[in-house]
Amino acid sequence: MTAIQITNVEKSYKTLKALGGVSLNIEEGEFFGLLGPNGAGKTTLISTIAGLIRPDAGTVKIQGHDVVTDFRNARKNLGVVPQELVFDPFFTVRETLRLQSGYFGLKNNDKWIDEIMHNLDLTNKADANMRALSGGMKRRVLVAQALVHKPPVIVLDEPTAGVDVELRQTLWKFIARLNREGHTVVLTTHYLEEAQAMCQRVAMLKFGKVVALDTMSKLIRRISGSQLIVHLSHGDLPDDLRHLVVHDTHANGNAPGHKYSLRVTEYGEVEQILGRLRASGAIIDEMQLQQADLEDIFLQIMDGGSL
Repeated sequence: MTAIQITNVEKSYKTLKALGGVSLNIEEGEFFGLLGPNGAGKTTLISTIAGLIRPDAGTVKIQGHDVVTDFRNARKNLGVVPQELVFDPFFTVRETLRLQSGYFGLKNNDKWIDEIMHNLDLTNKADANMRALSGGMKRRVLVAQALVHKPPVIVLDEPTAGVDVELRQTLWKFIARLNREGHTVVLTTHYLEEAQAMCQRVAMLKFGKVVALDTMSKLIRRISGSQLIVHLSHGDLPDDLRHLVVHDTHANGNAPGHKYSLRVTEYGEVEQILGRLRASGAIIDEMQLQQADLEDIFLQIMDGGSL
């Protein structure tokens, strides 16, 4: 079953087109990244998924339930960690989570609440008033609130913004466990190294439109590729390989020869390049295959437009 089905969703605020016909499917059990610069439409899309705003056109379904016409079932299947720190200052952590459980009709939910607090290192803050918590602790409570009804689909909107390394490690360990157990996770973040480490598939938004959608590995190979860095101590690059050159520099230090960075889109090209170098009489003193990362991909797409 498709966990989240987004079909031709449009949303405008007066003259601003926040979403311009977004369509994508997120499958059950995926760890999915939703990326884009500020103003790309990510928060509007998440608010639409959560049922906080209604789209001008198009539909969104959670586990097959339309977020507008079948909103009760859609929201039962969804847990959202908002970007903003929103909390009730009159309750303790445990009371907050019990109250959240009540919204979903859950009674006697303390066993799961205790497990969530344990996994998010909130146990020793269970009886602390929300006003007394640090920003990082408040964000942990937001995560706990989103998980209190064991939703099959979890949306994390900048969950580690402005928090310490300890929380990041604790959060990702717990979320990765939930994903392994079958929960679908959708992540938006400006920490691209987190997205690259966690997400299996990524969609990138720009000006309210999807400009890239693929698995992480395919994005890296197809869009930016890798670079084969070779230091030639003797000979030079054959002319028929010149079109692959990304950088051409003299070798560092007093060593003779040149250092070239050559773009490769698949691993099979590496052997072809090495064969041409051997045939031309060039001697490779050192070589390295350098993989592009998600930041390279992100910058290239945002600068260059859609695929």
